[in-house]
Amino acid sequence: MAAPLCAAVVLGGPASAASAAAPASAKAAPRPPAVMSSVGGAQLALAGVRSEPLPGSPALPADLSALAWIVSDAGSGDVLAAKDAHWQLPPASTLKTLFADTVLPRIPASETHLVTAADLAGMGQGSSEVGVVPGQTYKVSDLWLGVFLRSGNDAVHVLAAMNGGVPATVTAMQAQARALGADDTHVVTPDGYDEPGQVSSAYDLSLFARAGLRNPQFAAYCATASAEFPGGPSTRNKPFEIDNTDRMLSGIDGVSRYPGLIGVKNGYTTNAGNTLVVAARRGGRTILVTVMNPQSGKFNAVYGEARELLDWGFAADGRVRPVGSLNPAPAAPSAAGAHRGRVPGSKRPGAGALTASDAGNAPGTLGWTAACGAAALAIATGAVLVVRRRRRTG
Repeated sequence: MAAPLCAAVVLGGPASAASAAAPASAKAAPRPPAVMSSVGGAQLALAGVRSEPLPGSPALPADLSALAWIVSDAGSGDVLAAKDAHWQLPPASTLKTLFADTVLPRIPASETHLVTAADLAGMGQGSSEVGVVPGQTYKVSDLWLGVFLRSGNDAVHVLAAMNGGVPATVTAMQAQARALGADDTHVVTPDGYDEPGQVSSAYDLSLFARAGLRNPQFAAYCATASAEFPGGPSTRNKPFEIDNTDRMLSGIDGVSRYPGLIGVKNGYTTNAGNTLVVAARRGGRTILVTVMNPQSGKFNAVYGEARELLDWGFAADGRVRPVGSLNPAPAAPSAAGAHRGRVPGSKRPGAGALTASDAGNAPGTLGWTAACGAAALAIATGAVLVVRRRRRTG
């Protein structure tokens, strides 16, 4: 029988049933700024829905309530449609995609770490946790499972400690964001916890997800629906099952699994509302959708709207004129993000996985199809320890 998990109170998955089902606020809806970034195309700087349908193109879903959203073709980088894609909004745990882009390539999955109380210091009150216990040794691969499946801020803080500490990791994340062309993002915490000034955008979160999915380890972790996490004293040191809080991937709490979904990341905080970045593959195409803070008040609204946008994206791809691109000219990586003698996104010696800052279309880099195939192989073989495992009983 699975041991109880620490409750995800503030971060980590969708809002609780009570908060997610709460009626929409009576006060006026927030408005995007009059001027936004034009990174990725001039149309993306304009407020409101941006779409250029061609004859025969399906109509966009009519009932979308998110403050901002974007639909893109992850392979080509074409932005198929968007609403306020550069609106700077609190990202919640979807910011963990940037954390993974930055830190995952730097520490081997097989490395172990003895957790101390200092590693867990500074977590925000009510943070979601996977159940990391001070005094226990963990593999890095298990910590990443805690990050992707349970949105564990405790796992994030331990990995940040291994990366030189929270301040150094925040600096490295900011440098990585700039290297990817993500100018809307300002990082204050590595876990996405609500802090003044911490913002991102639907556009930037799509950049982080697209870069991450080109790394087979990232792709394999975020596609894992369930796994076992090392237990502690409360579980008699027996592993316990953890399930992915992304309901579209896990098929829980009234949300059916989406065909072809390859995951990415969900989140919730009081300021951010529900946020979600998802990607799905069908017929050789990968469609990427980011949804930020639906206002309808409907239960599971973030999943319903993401599902509609994925469906539309597959139907519209090739039948609309792109309104922008996820291929902005990247800035040079900053040496401020260097760790263990490497610059942000650099490969470890002998590493075969493509890192986040390698995610462009440069000759000789790992292509999108090859990366997805490598991720599937990693899941199938357990190469990065993220194979979906049966619950251990007893």
